[in-house]
Amino acid sequence: MSDETKPTLPDHLSCDPRSPHHVAAVFEHPIGIRLNGKERHDVEEYCISEGWVKVPAGKTLDRKGQPLMIKLKGTVEAYYR
Repeated sequence: MSDETKPTLPDHLSCDPRSPHHVAAVFEHPIGIRLNGKERHDVEEYCISEGWVKVPAGKTLDRKGQPLMIKLKGTVEAYYR
């Protein structure tokens, strides 16, 4: 598959379909995220310009039953695998 058919990766993207930052067309292709040069496989949301990612905090759930997220800061790179 060529790169022309893939949508450009947004600056702010979320895996949660309820989020205003969710772009379904992007998730039709495998995405990779690097934080400070290390590849992360547990990223739920990221923002490149602000330099953060949100990852689940273990098995902890919030009061709505969703995973509790923690924000990690650093240099964020998003790419298609």
